[in-house]
Amino acid sequence: MGGRRWRRLLSGVWRSLAVWAVSTVTMLVLAGVLPDFQLESTNGDSATRIAVTAGVGAAVFGLLSSLVWPLLVRALLLVPALVLGLLVFFLNGSLLLIALRINPSGQGEAAPETAVVVAAVMSAVASATGGALAVRDDDAYRRRLYRLADRRRRRGDGQAWPSTPGAVFLQLDGVGHDVLQEAVAKGLMPTVAQWLGGPGEGGCPTHRLTPWRTDWSSQTGASQLGILHGSNHDVPAFRWYEKDTHEVMVCNRPSNAAELQRRAVEYTGDGGLLTVDGASRGNLFSGGADQLALVLSMAARRGRENRSRSGYFAYFSDPANAVRTAMSFVAEVLREMGQSTWARMKKRRPRVKRGGLYPFVRAFATVVERDVVVAAVIGDMLAGRNAVYADLVAYDEVAHHSGPRSRDAEKVLERLDRSLALVAKVAEHAPRPYRIVVLSDHGQSPGETFLTRYGLSLGNLVRAGCGLPVPRRAQRTHSGTEARAAVRAALRRPVEERGERHRPSRRSEPIVLASGNLGLVSFPDMPHRMSREEIDRRHPALLSTLANHPGVGFVLVRSEEYGGLVLAANGAEVPVDKLDDARPGPLADFGPGAADAVRRTHSFPHVADIMVNSSYDPQEGEVLAFEEQIGSHGGLGGAQARPFLLSPVALSVPVEDDADLVGAEQVHRVLRRWLRECDGPQVPLAAPADERAA
Repeated sequence: MGGRRWRRLLSGVWRSLAVWAVSTVTMLVLAGVLPDFQLESTNGDSATRIAVTAGVGAAVFGLLSSLVWPLLVRALLLVPALVLGLLVFFLNGSLLLIALRINPSGQGEAAPETAVVVAAVMSAVASATGGALAVRDDDAYRRRLYRLADRRRRRGDGQAWPSTPGAVFLQLDGVGHDVLQEAVAKGLMPTVAQWLGGPGEGGCPTHRLTPWRTDWSSQTGASQLGILHGSNHDVPAFRWYEKDTHEVMVCNRPSNAAELQRRAVEYTGDGGLLTVDGASRGNLFSGGADQLALVLSMAARRGRENRSRSGYFAYFSDPANAVRTAMSFVAEVLREMGQSTWARMKKRRPRVKRGGLYPFVRAFATVVERDVVVAAVIGDMLAGRNAVYADLVAYDEVAHHSGPRSRDAEKVLERLDRSLALVAKVAEHAPRPYRIVVLSDHGQSPGETFLTRYGLSLGNLVRAGCGLPVPRRAQRTHSGTEARAAVRAALRRPVEERGERHRPSRRSEPIVLASGNLGLVSFPDMPHRMSREEIDRRHPALLSTLANHPGVGFVLVRSEEYGGLVLAANGAEVPVDKLDDARPGPLADFGPGAADAVRRTHSFPHVADIMVNSSYDPQEGEVLAFEEQIGSHGGLGGAQARPFLLSPVALSVPVEDDADLVGAEQVHRVLRRWLRECDGPQVPLAAPADERAA
């Protein structure tokens, strides 16, 4: 045992010396290339003197990076993520200037902007050198991953690691079942192809691919809440208005995410999927996990108990990590600018605006969030945790603005596959076996926006249908003209008289919200959900204007006579209780299960007065987003409602061959069952009666 410890010590010393030597050479090369970076005095020095200056400077810079950098990162935990990249370069350059200043030789100096470049290059070279030297040393590789992820597990001396398998659930946000299949067929995701029995495994699959169907609200808030906490009851959309609190709820607002998680825990009586030795990484909700990183529902908390931001410290405490990610961040910003400019020059359609802060938002989602979350998952596996759930949001962010099947989105899928390969590789070094499950929370449906197609937004269409003033540009559109004509007809005013206009009182102005191709209309002055009859009395033309608009597929309202009522074009009116897959009525184009999804949402306490689903073209698979997105999700129609579940064949099948996997809550029950199969008890609940029967 003593000999092994000495070998590890000598190996570590050797790698440190090698990294120092390479850093010294790098500093010498940069001093020769960059005019504002000098390692000699103005009178000139000998080659030996310059080499000593470089060697001492590299050593001091490395020492400062090891000792001071973690303290700096700890102080930056509250800095907004979008400015983190620039701060990394600035702080790293500052450390180099300090190293040159306290260098005993006293000869080194650099301009501040040059110091940033030199520090970035030296950190990148040191990281690459250390990684290359550790590739063939499994123990070193494992120890390095421990340090980078900062997830050492505190166990008593001599205590054995669990021999039972742990579970890692990796969510590829927004990747639909069809998109995954196409990516595998194109060779974009070789790791997934290998798991499914492609080249490299002799055609023997290790995983099975299963599609599942979302609820009507096909978006991360509803899906992930159902998957992690077992209930997405009363989550009608990504954003909605609650009349009892007079608040607009938004799933990705920290305070609202915390409230939704509280409601789910109260509704189910259980903390979540990850309550026993679990870790939640990059998610909207915690799942009951104690180990957290970048979890939105915890971000609203204040005090020491909020450890969600510690994921940043765990990753960026290594300066090489920080510089590498910061450089990738800047490269991604430039890549997005180039891609959006090229799309604009080519006049590609559909297209949405991609300026402002979006390049930085995309870079955070595709670089920073990915790197931090993957590092945290690696640390969890090496720490032997029982269950880990992580969300990688890169594809969803890019597909919204570039399209679900665009070349931009395909490049993101390639990088996500490399992340899966890294996690699978680390599983070989973990102290216990792991079963890796990959899943998505929804897909995305392509199509131009409602505004682009018809020249006015859903909000302005609703205002026109209510007889409220709309912007002059919207008035001149065909849809605006039709809406105003419908209002005049409903009010028995065949001619619009000059100077007279029907203007309902301001208190009746509706709140119109959008969640992908799902729209929600609420009247805040009414304390209850308005009925169809009440809406007709107040705004006689509104419902007919919406139901007969070519960009609207169907409308859901409450009826005093029929309960839930679906309205569609040409006067179609069908009670939701009379709709099913055999008699889909206006929901025929939206696929199986649409009637059940609409009926379930109708039962929610906070469903909007009017629920509007955009039209859907089944031949093209396109919807019309009420938001500025050319790849959207949130309602019914197309690939957005068909995500996937990629699970090891060692686990039981999610559902029988003749059954469908429907709803996030059923996916939660499947994941619970798999955790029990790992010989937990990872989840402190007995199997429900229906699962025991199955």
